Amino acid sequence: MRNVFCLLCLVMTIPLLSPPVLAGECRPVATDPPNARDQEPHFPHQARACEKKTNVPLKVEVLAEGLEHPWAVEVLDDDEGLLVTERAGRLRHVSPDGKLSEPIQGLPEVFAQGQGGLLDVIADDDFDDNRRIYWSFSEPREGGNTTAVARGTLSRDYARVEDVEIIFRAEPVYDGDKHFGSRLLIDDDDDHLYITLGERSDMPMREYAQRLDSHLGSVLRVTTDGKPARGNPFMNRQDAKPEIWSYGHRNIQAAAFDDDDRLWVIEHGANGGDELNLVKKGANYGWPRVAYGIEYSGEPIRGAVTHKEGFEPPVYYWDPVIGPSGALFHDGDMFEEWEDDLLIGGLVATGIVRLDIRNRKVVGEERLLTERGRRIRDIAEGDDGELYVVTDEANGQLWKVTRGR
Repeated sequence: MRNVFCLLCLVMTIPLLSPPVLAGECRPVATDPPNARDQEPHFPHQARACEKKTNVPLKVEVLAEGLEHPWAVEVLDDDEGLLVTERAGRLRHVSPDGKLSEPIQGLPEVFAQGQGGLLDVIADDDFDDNRRIYWSFSEPREGGNTTAVARGTLSRDYARVEDVEIIFRAEPVYDGDKHFGSRLLIDDDDDHLYITLGERSDMPMREYAQRLDSHLGSVLRVTTDGKPARGNPFMNRQDAKPEIWSYGHRNIQAAAFDDDDRLWVIEHGANGGDELNLVKKGANYGWPRVAYGIEYSGEPIRGAVTHKEGFEPPVYYWDPVIGPSGALFHDGDMFEEWEDDLLIGGLVATGIVRLDIRNRKVVGEERLLTERGRRIRDIAEGDDGELYVVTDEANGQLWKVTRGR
């Protein structure tokens, strides 16, 4: 009897295991319950795609550290190294072997409070010849602050930016410290500059994302000297800002062109409402009238529905959120398993979020480097497909990610 009893005890004390995942069965990356439990996707593949692990071995080299909340990383041409912005207002050069420069001189004054500061930086397509760079930042203005974009010429010794001019300032000005956006991209085909903006977060400002007489909560398309680009959808309307390309966005801190030159943006939603959007000329993406998720307080978003005719739905959304910042479509040779996949920096996901997108649908998702537990702020790609990553911390790091063994 003792042996039988002990055997029963042993069986009863074995913890219950999760059922095995069968071949072909879909298990999403996110297994926690959604924040907005009464919301459902509007169409298949819009949320919680199947986890698709590639098991690519990764090697992470810390190229530089001691960066104060780095916000952007840009790879320069001809092995010149990289540029990194620090939100506090510093622009740094990092040599290919990881030598960190002193702050580059010549930048305009930055409003560095809250989410504001020195934000994105990109190099001109002809940087080799003209040494031109563009950067976005929160600028102190009378009555508050706003997102601005400047350009200038980087000296050969990386010590100064010269011939600096501010080519764009978002309107209206607001006295706040959140949701400045912003990512910068240059379209290789027509040499236009795209600027992504936030709607400044606070309740009184949200509706500006629905107003065409405001730049806030929009994607802008301008020339490289900051003028409205020909062919913009609202150029001939007296009640609209001519720079607007799309609107109804909340806070876009990640954007990338795919191989077909289509612009995708990944924007911060409310609690449970991060969105992947394929940007269309003149389209309205809904915020704050159409949105997934809930307020951080746990209350519903006032007056919002998850879908409505006349508003462009997200291709994909996350609930719980990933905190998207920085993105690219991988087109290098180093990680052939990720060819044409979208890689997104995850502040809340504390890693890189990889999306397998086919026919404009997300068919697989993977989380990378989450074991390091770092807030990923931006990602850039080198000539051979290696990745450069900055982490959003008081003692932030710059990583070089290559294929491991």
